[in-house]
Amino acid sequence: MRRFLADKSKNLITTTASLLHRSSRDTLTLSSSSSSQSPIRFLTSIHSPLPSSSDSMASSDSSPPVTLDTINPKVLKCEYAVRGEIVTIAQCLQQELQAKPGSHPFDEILYCNIGNPQSLGQQPITFFREVLALCDHPTILDRSETQGLFSADAIERAWQILDQIPGRATGAYSHSQGIKGLRDTIVAGIESRDGFPADPNDIFLTDGASPAVHMMMQLLIRSEKDGILCPIPQYPLYSASIALHGGTLVPYYLDEATGWGLEISELKKQLEAAKSKGITVRALVVINPGNPTGQVLADDNQREIVEFCKKQGLVLLADEVYQENVYVPDKKFHSFKKISRSMGYGEKDISLVSFQSVSKGYYGECGKRGGYMEVTGFSPDVREQIYKVASVNLCSNISGQILASLVMNPPKVGDESYESYSGEKDGILSSLARRAKTLEDAINSLEGVTCNKAEGAMYLFPRLHLPQKAIKAAEAAKTAPDAFYARRLLDATGIVVVPGSGFGQVPGTWHFRCTILPQEDKIPAVVSRLTEFHKGFMDEFRD
Repeated sequence: MRRFLADKSKNLITTTASLLHRSSRDTLTLSSSSSSQSPIRFLTSIHSPLPSSSDSMASSDSSPPVTLDTINPKVLKCEYAVRGEIVTIAQCLQQELQAKPGSHPFDEILYCNIGNPQSLGQQPITFFREVLALCDHPTILDRSETQGLFSADAIERAWQILDQIPGRATGAYSHSQGIKGLRDTIVAGIESRDGFPADPNDIFLTDGASPAVHMMMQLLIRSEKDGILCPIPQYPLYSASIALHGGTLVPYYLDEATGWGLEISELKKQLEAAKSKGITVRALVVINPGNPTGQVLADDNQREIVEFCKKQGLVLLADEVYQENVYVPDKKFHSFKKISRSMGYGEKDISLVSFQSVSKGYYGECGKRGGYMEVTGFSPDVREQIYKVASVNLCSNISGQILASLVMNPPKVGDESYESYSGEKDGILSSLARRAKTLEDAINSLEGVTCNKAEGAMYLFPRLHLPQKAIKAAEAAKTAPDAFYARRLLDATGIVVVPGSGFGQVPGTWHFRCTILPQEDKIPAVVSRLTEFHKGFMDEFRD
């Protein structure tokens, strides 16, 4: 038996050596003959001497394998102010308050830094949550007591959705663009909103709008010589994703004096400036309603933007996640898809990508991570590449997909849930409008502060006219003046805002972004704390 095993071992060693020799020869041949055809490159170096144990020890003792000097420099360049230093400090203060109540001059942290409605007390829409619960636990659909706990139209909708999901399994992967039946529902909602046809094959369901933005940046950016026109101020997702994918942000400045207006002359000027530097501008980002600026674009302005993109051959990236958040009677949201189609432009005339999310609006389902992009005006071969990138992530989460379909197809008049749904929706939006007005008036009453009207979205972006003494104090602290103000505000009041420098701003101006999301009973505390702090700050640093 031993002899048999020894012979087998000897044969195995001989065979393995032969195979290794042949494999190395074949690998070298493959590398030299196929490298021009295959995108995958293999390390083919062989016959290198193995490192000695002393070499290995020396290598492991020298430095850690990953340092700031050895990570991808694009990661170092990327910044995301909404969850930046001020928020990190606020979280530490919150822990201190929990461990030692009374240790600070405030009893709670008021997070006004991020559009995260439910974290600040906004309740989810009942109909949406009923449908989600039934889809995730379908066995209760057949129980008699379910009829008394859930509305009839929620039960019916859950059955409809489950019938569209293979195996009725919300825990299974779906098609990489999202469940076809849910995309059909979203398309019906888009057609109802815009009055123009839509195609479920144009819909890519994603985990919120952010992955969709990243997907388009991956597609469009080839090197730092590719630029993306972005509004300044802008939502930091865009600057961060452009940096991560190795492109160049080409800024165009919104006009604060005209309510954060978007001027075509500014777009032309920045486009020409980028071209003069050898940058190929690939796309224009427009955020409507605006984040952080809260403006709602007029129809005429949108038509000018569409015409500009068509003439310049730019992809129009339309961030429309706040489409439900419009608070002024003289403005209405119109999608860029609707505007372009009403101008007579179709698939062959303009490339347009529209982003929508379940995180904003009146629903505020940030943690469910649902959203989609509608991709129009791209050739079939490019569409295949977009699908390939989507496939790498397999699919977006099913709960988010379901929510996206519910947002675009909520209860209608005559449905059992319509009255409660309509009451919840109107209550949230009217409350947001009141909060926006209260905060806007309070901020405009502060010395040296001006704030444009919040026509839409969830934010105010006031300008700080700071004394020179405060600016010099910020310089001494090696921080931007608006960051200095935001840090002092946090330490004194527990209010968390984001410095305007994290969004971009005209050089020499200073701002901060404040959400309108604290519940109405908290707004008086925000106003009183902010007013008292600002008076003390101005007195301390008065020139």
